[in-house]
Amino acid sequence: MEQYINVIGGGLAGTEAAYQIAKRGIKVKLYEMKPKKYTPAHSNKDLAEIVCSNSFKSNLITNACGLLKEELRILDSLLIKTADEVKVPAGQALAVDREKFSKRVTEKINEIENIEVINKEVVSQYDESINDWNDKVIFEKLINEAITIIATGPLTSDSLSIGIKRLTGENELHFFDAAAPIVEKESIDFGIAFYGDRYDEEKKKDESEEEWLKRIKENKSDYINLPMNKEEYETFVSELINAQVVELHEFEKREIFEGCMPIEIMAKRGADTLRFGPLKPVGFDDPRTKRRPYAIVQLRQDNTEGTMYNLVGFQTNLKYGEQKRVFSMIPGLKNAEFIKYGVMHRNTFINSTKLLDNTYNLLNNKNVYFAGQITGVEGYVESISSGLVAGINAAGLLENKEKIVFSKETMIGALANYISTSNEKFQPMNANFGIMPELEGNKIKDKKIRYEKISERALLNLRNSIY
Repeated sequence: MEQYINVIGGGLAGTEAAYQIAKRGIKVKLYEMKPKKYTPAHSNKDLAEIVCSNSFKSNLITNACGLLKEELRILDSLLIKTADEVKVPAGQALAVDREKFSKRVTEKINEIENIEVINKEVVSQYDESINDWNDKVIFEKLINEAITIIATGPLTSDSLSIGIKRLTGENELHFFDAAAPIVEKESIDFGIAFYGDRYDEEKKKDESEEEWLKRIKENKSDYINLPMNKEEYETFVSELINAQVVELHEFEKREIFEGCMPIEIMAKRGADTLRFGPLKPVGFDDPRTKRRPYAIVQLRQDNTEGTMYNLVGFQTNLKYGEQKRVFSMIPGLKNAEFIKYGVMHRNTFINSTKLLDNTYNLLNNKNVYFAGQITGVEGYVESISSGLVAGINAAGLLENKEKIVFSKETMIGALANYISTSNEKFQPMNANFGIMPELEGNKIKDKKIRYEKISERALLNLRNSIY
């Protein structure tokens, strides 16, 4: 009987997974519905199409994505190698000619004897809307016949989503990604910021002023608070409502609803709207003035280690550069390191923290892996990383080898660990140093040196391991 592995989806994660499997001498059936059918965001007939920016971000290892790319180079990533071949001038970033990139990846995949590209749509047998089953491939049949990697991206078709929901036992996939920006705790100015929960007045009654000040400067609450005076608030709102936004696709516009309104839209409803919403100052005193601030921004802990905090209520459609500019105007965030910017777009991703292990393997069906943005990794290079890990382990499973779990001290392993670690507030995540273990010993205050040391540790770990 012929042995092979199915890969569903010919994007960044799917093509990387297919390559990693094929180079290990195993046949791959790579299913891609283009050019017979396109998602609302795709238009190129080639594999590995990139539809947003043409940048793969920084090449510097003091940048989290730069470290991730270097790890992938060490592990012979087809897509990073191809990106290096078709790069265009972009300073210290790796940017590509997107048409050449997709074309070159397609050519390379087609040249590999072990990979068969099948241009057919994969659909669920439980999709009652399908009348014509000709030229369709049944999802449930694929996963029953062979080990399968699902790498269908953030715009997974409605039909295939039906099959995935039945497979995972989840009633819904997370179809709408409305996430607030996340900052690194170390970069917050605690000369301004203070800890505290709303309506903390009862505790104050039994404390001296010295005890109160000590408590709100220490981590004794779930929130970090950033107080604003009237001038600071009005300047911030003015810049917020005039900042540049990302244009949504038509199919996304109808999905924005009152429950997750972009903060810039909310601000346009009136000068004081935010002060009666996410920036309401009620229940707080500014420890610097001992009076209630005019407005207050709250940050909520975002990971178990307490190294990352999200801006509460700050879901946004602002462009990334504008988020950095405008949100850095908030007192206490002048020098903030943004681990992740806010997003609001249609984004299919599974609740990986409940469903996957740290090899992207489905917990309730060991013959199924997921890869790419559907797992909750966010970004081009992150998707490639997940495809590489899933591909290596799917090949190992077919050959009855032990799972390869990448160390959390590597960026590849940290991402895999992030998406597979229990988290009730799980949201898609880019590569960042906040998800990696801290260095042992004395804390290095200089951020650049600290990141350089973390990267050196990661690369040494990777080179000393046998994968």
